[in-house]
Amino acid sequence: MIFFNPTYLFLVAIPSLLIALWAQSKVKNAMAKYSRVANRSNLTGTQAARKILDSNGLTNVKITTTKGWLGDHYDPVSKELRLSPDIYSGKSIAAVGIAAHEAGHALQQATKYIPLALRSIIVPLASISNFAWPILIIGIIFKMTMLVYVAVIFFFAIVILQIINLPVEYNASRRAKKALINCNIITNDESEGVKNVLNAAALTYVAAALGSILQLLYFIGLGRRS
Repeated sequence: MIFFNPTYLFLVAIPSLLIALWAQSKVKNAMAKYSRVANRSNLTGTQAARKILDSNGLTNVKITTTKGWLGDHYDPVSKELRLSPDIYSGKSIAAVGIAAHEAGHALQQATKYIPLALRSIIVPLASISNFAWPILIIGIIFKMTMLVYVAVIFFFAIVILQIINLPVEYNASRRAKKALINCNIITNDESEGVKNVLNAAALTYVAAALGSILQLLYFIGLGRRS
Protein backbone atom coordinates (compact mmCIF):
# COMPACT_ATOMS: atom_id res chain seq x y z
CA MET A 1 0.00 0.00 0.00
CA ILE A 2 1.07 3.59 -0.67
CA PHE A 3 0.91 4.51 3.02
CA PHE A 4 3.73 2.06 3.78
CA ASN A 5 5.82 2.92 0.75
CA PRO A 6 9.34 3.82 1.99
CA THR A 7 9.86 6.14 -1.00
CA TYR A 8 6.75 8.15 -0.13
CA LEU A 9 7.71 8.16 3.54
CA PHE A 10 11.23 9.55 3.05
CA LEU A 11 10.66 11.77 0.00
CA VAL A 12 7.27 13.24 0.86
CA ALA A 13 5.81 12.47 4.30
CA ILE A 14 8.83 13.11 6.53
CA PRO A 15 10.14 16.21 4.68
CA SER A 16 6.63 17.72 4.61
CA LEU A 17 6.17 17.05 8.31
CA LEU A 18 9.54 18.56 9.23
CA ILE A 19 8.89 21.68 7.15
CA ALA A 20 5.44 22.09 8.71
CA LEU A 21 6.78 21.65 12.24
CA TRP A 22 9.54 24.18 11.58
CA ALA A 23 7.01 26.73 10.28
CA GLN A 24 4.70 26.16 13.25
CA SER A 25 7.56 26.61 15.70
CA LYS A 26 8.44 29.95 14.09
CA VAL A 27 4.83 31.10 14.46
CA LYS A 28 4.60 29.97 18.09
CA ASN A 29 7.86 31.66 19.00
CA ALA A 30 6.90 34.93 17.32
CA MET A 31 3.43 34.91 18.86
CA ALA A 32 4.78 34.02 22.30
CA LYS A 33 7.22 36.94 22.14
CA TYR A 34 5.04 39.69 20.68
CA SER A 35 1.80 38.69 22.40
CA ARG A 36 3.48 39.96 25.57
CA VAL A 37 4.43 43.31 24.05
CA ALA A 38 1.65 45.92 24.27
CA ASN A 39 1.22 48.34 21.38
CA ARG A 40 1.64 51.98 22.34
CA SER A 41 -1.67 53.07 20.84
CA ASN A 42 -3.40 50.76 23.37
CA LEU A 43 -5.82 49.55 20.67
CA THR A 44 -7.24 46.04 20.53
CA GLY A 45 -6.99 43.95 17.40
CA THR A 46 -10.64 44.74 16.71
CA GLN A 47 -10.14 48.48 17.08
CA ALA A 48 -7.04 48.41 14.88
CA ALA A 49 -8.83 46.47 12.14
CA ARG A 50 -11.88 48.74 12.38
CA LYS A 51 -9.71 51.84 12.05
CA ILE A 52 -7.97 50.44 8.97
CA LEU A 53 -11.22 49.36 7.33
CA ASP A 54 -13.04 52.62 8.02
CA SER A 55 -10.12 54.73 6.80
CA ASN A 56 -10.39 52.88 3.48
CA GLY A 57 -14.15 53.28 3.20
CA LEU A 58 -14.94 49.67 4.16
CA THR A 59 -17.48 50.46 6.86
CA ASN A 60 -19.68 47.61 5.60
CA VAL A 61 -17.14 44.95 6.62
CA LYS A 62 -18.14 43.36 9.92
CA ILE A 63 -15.71 42.16 12.60
CA THR A 64 -16.69 39.15 14.69
CA THR A 65 -14.98 36.54 16.86
CA THR A 66 -14.17 32.97 15.91
CA LYS A 67 -12.99 30.00 17.93
CA GLY A 68 -9.56 28.45 17.83
CA TRP A 69 -6.00 29.67 18.17
CA LEU A 70 -5.05 31.75 15.13
CA GLY A 71 -8.28 30.89 13.37
CA ASP A 72 -8.37 34.45 12.11
CA HIS A 73 -9.61 34.91 8.55
CA TYR A 74 -11.55 37.15 6.19
CA ASP A 75 -14.65 35.82 4.44
CA PRO A 76 -14.94 37.59 1.05
CA VAL A 77 -18.45 36.25 0.50
CA SER A 78 -20.06 37.63 3.66
CA LYS A 79 -17.48 40.43 3.88
CA GLU A 80 -16.80 39.52 7.47
CA LEU A 81 -13.49 39.67 9.31
CA ARG A 82 -13.33 36.95 11.96
CA LEU A 83 -10.76 37.18 14.74
CA SER A 84 -9.79 34.65 17.40
CA PRO A 85 -10.42 35.81 21.01
CA ASP A 86 -6.78 36.72 21.76
CA ILE A 87 -6.55 38.82 18.60
CA TYR A 88 -10.05 40.29 18.91
CA SER A 89 -9.52 41.74 22.38
CA GLY A 90 -5.72 41.68 22.65
CA LYS A 91 -3.70 44.90 22.78
CA SER A 92 -0.36 43.41 21.82
CA ILE A 93 1.86 43.97 18.81
CA ALA A 94 0.88 40.49 17.64
CA ALA A 95 -2.85 41.20 18.01
CA VAL A 96 -2.89 44.37 15.92
CA GLY A 97 -0.53 42.79 13.37
CA ILE A 98 -2.72 39.73 12.77
CA ALA A 99 -5.91 41.82 12.76
CA ALA A 100 -4.40 44.23 10.26
CA HIS A 101 -3.34 41.33 8.05
CA GLU A 102 -6.93 40.08 7.86
CA ALA A 103 -8.10 43.62 7.15
CA GLY A 104 -5.54 43.54 4.34
CA HIS A 105 -7.57 40.81 2.66
CA ALA A 106 -10.63 43.05 2.75
CA LEU A 107 -8.55 45.78 1.12
CA GLN A 108 -7.49 43.28 -1.56
CA GLN A 109 -11.10 42.52 -2.37
CA ALA A 110 -12.01 46.20 -2.48
CA THR A 111 -9.17 46.93 -4.92
CA LYS A 112 -9.95 43.81 -6.99
CA TYR A 113 -6.57 42.20 -6.32
CA ILE A 114 -6.33 39.54 -9.04
CA PRO A 115 -4.61 36.71 -7.07
CA LEU A 116 -7.39 36.90 -4.44
CA ALA A 117 -10.02 36.56 -7.16
CA LEU A 118 -8.14 33.58 -8.64
CA ARG A 119 -7.97 31.94 -5.22
CA SER A 120 -11.74 32.29 -4.82
CA ILE A 121 -12.24 30.56 -8.17
CA ILE A 122 -9.90 27.66 -7.39
CA VAL A 123 -11.10 26.98 -3.82
CA PRO A 124 -14.20 24.97 -4.95
CA LEU A 125 -12.03 22.78 -7.20
CA ALA A 126 -9.55 22.26 -4.39
CA SER A 127 -12.43 21.16 -2.15
CA ILE A 128 -13.44 18.51 -4.69
CA SER A 129 -9.87 17.26 -4.59
CA ASN A 130 -10.65 15.64 -1.22
CA PHE A 131 -11.64 12.68 -3.39
CA ALA A 132 -8.12 12.49 -4.81
CA TRP A 133 -6.83 9.94 -2.29
CA PRO A 134 -9.69 7.41 -2.73
CA ILE A 135 -9.47 7.76 -6.52
CA LEU A 136 -5.69 7.31 -6.43
CA ILE A 137 -5.87 4.20 -4.24
CA ILE A 138 -8.56 2.60 -6.42
CA GLY A 139 -6.53 3.41 -9.52
CA ILE A 140 -3.38 1.81 -8.07
CA ILE A 141 -5.14 -1.30 -6.71
CA PHE A 142 -7.01 -2.02 -9.95
CA LYS A 143 -4.21 -0.69 -12.17
CA MET A 144 -6.50 1.88 -13.77
CA THR A 145 -4.10 4.47 -15.16
CA MET A 146 -6.88 6.91 -16.02
CA LEU A 147 -8.01 7.12 -12.38
CA VAL A 148 -4.44 7.75 -11.26
CA TYR A 149 -4.20 10.66 -13.69
CA VAL A 150 -7.54 12.06 -12.47
CA ALA A 151 -6.17 11.98 -8.92
CA VAL A 152 -3.01 13.75 -10.09
CA ILE A 153 -5.15 16.50 -11.64
CA PHE A 154 -6.94 16.97 -8.30
CA PHE A 155 -3.61 17.18 -6.47
CA PHE A 156 -2.45 19.68 -9.07
CA ALA A 157 -5.43 21.90 -8.16
CA ILE A 158 -4.27 21.85 -4.54
CA VAL A 159 -0.76 22.89 -5.58
CA ILE A 160 -2.08 25.77 -7.68
CA LEU A 161 -4.18 26.95 -4.74
CA GLN A 162 -1.21 26.79 -2.37
CA ILE A 163 0.99 28.70 -4.82
CA ILE A 164 -1.63 31.41 -5.35
CA ASN A 165 -1.96 31.68 -1.57
CA LEU A 166 1.62 32.94 -1.32
CA PRO A 167 1.25 36.31 -3.12
CA VAL A 168 -2.19 36.76 -1.53
CA GLU A 169 -0.84 36.34 2.00
CA TYR A 170 2.38 38.31 1.52
CA ASN A 171 0.49 41.15 -0.16
CA ALA A 172 -2.02 41.27 2.72
CA SER A 173 0.90 41.54 5.14
CA ARG A 174 2.45 44.38 3.16
CA ARG A 175 -0.88 46.21 3.16
CA ALA A 176 -1.22 45.58 6.90
CA LYS A 177 2.19 47.00 7.79
CA LYS A 178 1.59 50.09 5.65
CA ALA A 179 -1.92 50.65 7.05
CA LEU A 180 -0.78 50.29 10.65
CA ILE A 181 1.76 53.08 10.14
CA ASN A 182 -0.56 55.31 8.09
CA CYS A 183 -3.35 55.01 10.66
CA ASN A 184 -0.93 55.77 13.51
CA ILE A 185 -1.69 52.45 15.19
CA ILE A 186 1.97 51.52 15.59
CA THR A 187 5.22 53.45 15.51
CA ASN A 188 8.11 52.75 13.16
CA ASP A 189 10.06 50.89 15.83
CA GLU A 190 7.03 48.69 16.58
CA SER A 191 6.78 47.73 12.90
CA GLU A 192 9.69 45.31 13.30
CA GLY A 193 7.64 43.22 15.73
CA VAL A 194 4.65 43.22 13.38
CA LYS A 195 6.94 42.20 10.52
CA ASN A 196 8.35 39.27 12.52
CA VAL A 197 4.88 38.00 13.44
CA LEU A 198 3.47 38.24 9.93
CA ASN A 199 6.55 36.77 8.27
CA ALA A 200 6.43 33.81 10.64
CA ALA A 201 2.73 33.28 9.91
CA ALA A 202 3.43 33.39 6.16
CA LEU A 203 5.89 30.53 6.54
CA THR A 204 2.97 28.17 7.22
CA TYR A 205 1.72 28.87 3.68
CA VAL A 206 5.20 28.32 2.27
CA ALA A 207 5.40 25.00 4.12
CA ALA A 208 1.98 23.95 2.82
CA ALA A 209 2.98 24.82 -0.75
CA LEU A 210 6.24 22.85 -0.53
CA GLY A 211 4.45 19.84 0.94
CA SER A 212 1.84 19.92 -1.83
CA ILE A 213 4.50 20.17 -4.53
CA LEU A 214 6.43 17.19 -3.12
CA GLN A 215 3.23 15.16 -3.02
CA LEU A 216 2.27 16.11 -6.57
CA LEU A 217 5.69 15.20 -7.95
CA TYR A 218 5.51 11.82 -6.26
CA PHE A 219 2.06 11.07 -7.65
CA ILE A 220 3.10 12.16 -11.16
CA GLY A 221 5.82 9.54 -10.85
CA LEU A 222 3.24 6.96 -9.84
CA GLY A 223 1.12 7.85 -12.85
CA ARG A 224 4.05 7.31 -15.21
CA ARG A 225 4.82 3.91 -13.70
CA SER A 226 1.22 2.69 -13.65
